[in-house]
Amino acid sequence: MSTSTKPASPPGIENPSAPAPPPPPSPRTPWRRALRRDWQLYSLALLPLLFFLVFRYLPMLGNVIAFRRFEPGGSIFGEQWVGLRYVEMFLNDPTFWQVFRNTLWIGGLTLVFCFPIPIVLALLLNEVRRRSLKRFVQSVSYLPHFLSIVIVAGITLQMLATDGPVNHVLGWFGHDPIRFIQEPEWFRAIYVGSEIWQTAGWGTILYLAALTTIDEDLYEAARIDGAGRWQQIWHVTLPGIRPTMITLLILNIGTFLAVGFEKVLLLYNALTYPTADVISTYVYRTGVESSSFSYAAAIGLFEAIIGLVLIISANQLSRRTVGTSLW
Repeated sequence: MSTSTKPASPPGIENPSAPAPPPPPSPRTPWRRALRRDWQLYSLALLPLLFFLVFRYLPMLGNVIAFRRFEPGGSIFGEQWVGLRYVEMFLNDPTFWQVFRNTLWIGGLTLVFCFPIPIVLALLLNEVRRRSLKRFVQSVSYLPHFLSIVIVAGITLQMLATDGPVNHVLGWFGHDPIRFIQEPEWFRAIYVGSEIWQTAGWGTILYLAALTTIDEDLYEAARIDGAGRWQQIWHVTLPGIRPTMITLLILNIGTFLAVGFEKVLLLYNALTYPTADVISTYVYRTGVESSSFSYAAAIGLFEAIIGLVLIISANQLSRRTVGTSLW
């Protein structure tokens, strides 16, 4: 009895009569299945999403009054379309450009001084070997962050008053009292100094956390190669925390023009307007005190657009130069 067998296919050639292999399973889990499986975790994001929706995204609809005439008691979206009338008004207003220059000055000084100081403080704390001393310095430097801006501004005003402690110390050296609060040329230094005191300690937390992720073997290899402590910081520590530094720098650049409204409002006065008045306080006085809501909305929209351009540009520049970016 003879049996017939099918000839085997040559190597490398598939048998056309063989059934097709089943498709590989999808590496991605369908979002509905993931939602049913981890609904408890996704529910934690519900309140933050509602917060941003109600207090961040819905108010954006109000930007339309920058192009419409708004009257109190009327429609919340304005009464009449006026186009770019309010934009032309603030672009031709000399007061606005003075305020814009003040914002650039204060924002630039804040970025130059307040950004690197937490890095330096974190590096110094990382070198402290006595835990008790390290914890004491951290506690003292973190404390101002938990103080209200009103309290910080009050302490600053009391310290720098004409009969305050600073002028008392200057009097011991034969110096006449200085009117720090009334002199326009002192406001920027006062603002930046108080900002450093309030934010430097808290800003070290992220950098100290990033320092713990650096592999100790890198330091050991650097020591074997003869690197000193400063060389280890330059070639191992700073590259290790560079992604954190770049991320925070991009975020700070994005808020470059959003100079602290509350602190400026509490520290400045009519005598210091030439150097202290910034866009946010100008918008407040124009919109709330003078009831020019459409004009204030146009200025606020202009500030937001510049901030968006700055953060996108900083992100692209960081991606092309150092390979680290937010998105």
